[in-house]
Amino acid sequence: MRDEQAEKTLLQVLRSVAPGTQLREGLENILRAKNGGLIIIGDTPEVTQIAEGGFVVNADFTPASLYELAKMDGAIILSKDTKKILAANVQLVPSQNIPSSETGIRHRTAERVARQTGNLAIAISQRRGVITIYKGNLKYVLKDLGVILTKANQAIQTLEKYRAVLDKVLVVLSILEFEEAATLYDVTKVIQRVEMVLRVVKEIERYTSELGVEGRLITMQMEELLANVEEEGLLVIQDYATTIGDGEKTPASILEVIGSWPAEDFLDLSLIARALGFPGSASILDQHVQPRGYRILEKIPRLPLPVIDNLVSTFGSLNRIMYASIEELDEVEGIGEVRARSIKYGLNRYREQLLQERHG
Repeated sequence: MRDEQAEKTLLQVLRSVAPGTQLREGLENILRAKNGGLIIIGDTPEVTQIAEGGFVVNADFTPASLYELAKMDGAIILSKDTKKILAANVQLVPSQNIPSSETGIRHRTAERVARQTGNLAIAISQRRGVITIYKGNLKYVLKDLGVILTKANQAIQTLEKYRAVLDKVLVVLSILEFEEAATLYDVTKVIQRVEMVLRVVKEIERYTSELGVEGRLITMQMEELLANVEEEGLLVIQDYATTIGDGEKTPASILEVIGSWPAEDFLDLSLIARALGFPGSASILDQHVQPRGYRILEKIPRLPLPVIDNLVSTFGSLNRIMYASIEELDEVEGIGEVRARSIKYGLNRYREQLLQERHG
């Protein structure tokens, strides 16, 4: 959970200094001029306590102003929303008791200020020509945009492959569900593949956060490849998890638990089976299981979720819903004769579509 919070903080910080923001333009100006700089975001009481000297600016932020003020020694203090330059040439005196791995005075000060105040501190190295950001215990060196773009494109290619495999295992599971032949292996394989896609997406999100406006095309590709992935995963869990009815666990909480595992754990299908509430032995994967029917029923157009809930609670499983007569379906709350016929037609049509995909 702590790692997840740290990742959220990092993405938030990266977006605030990404290309396309005025702050990044100012930082790049300082870099290009081969100058150094120390910038603190936010004039909280904690920052005020360790600030000495300097002068008040209290002017609207512009990249040119930041560049000019960075020519002086000392830190520049910006407002929390980075829309104002509040002070410049400020000497910061953080506690010397705070450990720092940095060797340069500017970077050591930035790290200690970030740890002591929790504010975002940005250090620009005059000698190395790099921008380092600090927030709390977080430290991150901004990378060359060309390198990040290359990595992002490689990750998109990986995502395309993972999505193609996920689509295949979903089709296989759907066919097996109609044939009443699905095993726990088929179910856990889908959940594993969903998680693999979501993990690549997290990696791409870090790249796009750092790329800012330069990553728009990557973001569009990612969103297209991500369409319905998490929803499908949640519906599979809702169909098969044995622990959902007790009110303690939801499909989202189960997927979140699997998402927090190290890579070697989610590659073990028996552990995913255990997360669904089944015994954790390897032989359990051969067990035949019946879906409740949420995922397949979602494929039927204009079928509201409350009606799907009523169908599942009335019949209990997909195969009973499939074999129910028009009259039996008609008796379920929220389903008239017209909707009962459209459910029958929708299920048959989807089944035929799956068979065509398998033989196509």
